[in-house]
Amino acid sequence: MPTYFVNSSNIKFKKNIKEKLSKKITKVHNEATGANKYFAQVIFNDIKKENHYMGGKIASEPNIFIYGHIRSGRTAKVKKKLLVGLREVIKKNTRLKKDNIWVYILDLKPKQMIEYGEILPKSGDEKKWFNNLPVKLRKKLNKIDNS
Repeated sequence: MPTYFVNSSNIKFKKNIKEKLSKKITKVHNEATGANKYFAQVIFNDIKKENHYMGGKIASEPNIFIYGHIRSGRTAKVKKKLLVGLREVIKKNTRLKKDNIWVYILDLKPKQMIEYGEILPKSGDEKKWFNNLPVKLRKKLNKIDNS
């Protein structure tokens, strides 16, 4: 499951903005990779004042850092689309300038990940993986994917 940690420094988001950003981040991942929406999760973390330093000095400007953990096997083209798409979602839905948005993508081997209780498939094998899940879990995931 791609997990996107959205860490914000010197900026606080209201619940409605977090919901909007999480939907848009999920959409970017879905469109860039083709993976179902139920694979994506977004976790927001606020960096406490005086806990963020740049160049050894307290950071005073608002910044957002997105760390995305995704399954390995994506092409450079897909990763670029993902990186730029995530940056643009933040830029368009906040008042931040491009140079205050940081995006990192980390590849994880699918065989070293368990989600929904099952070891994940290689990128591109999601349908086969899904079809081998218990019926109850498939219904749950379809509900998430179609909401």
